[in-house]
Amino acid sequence: MILQDGIQLLKTKFKMDKRIIIQKLATKHSLSFKKVEDIVYYQFKYVSKVFKDKKFESVRLPYLGKFHVVPGRLDYLQKNERSNNSK
Repeated sequence: MILQDGIQLLKTKFKMDKRIIIQKLATKHSLSFKKVEDIVYYQFKYVSKVFKDKKFESVRLPYLGKFHVVPGRLDYLQKNERSNNSK
């Protein structure tokens, strides 16, 4: 519910600072700013965690798309990491 409301606010023709959007959601749903901020950013923290754990699974976020690591890019990064560690 909060995520859908947030997406609707983002789709409006008015450009708002993200803090204002979070505050509007917090007010609308009678929640604290911190609680709504945690809800809004949780999905991005999750994607970051999946990639940092080096699982490199694809993650699909509703309304935002699919986040994944391109295999060729992963090979390139791992090769450079090994060569940098050997120096």
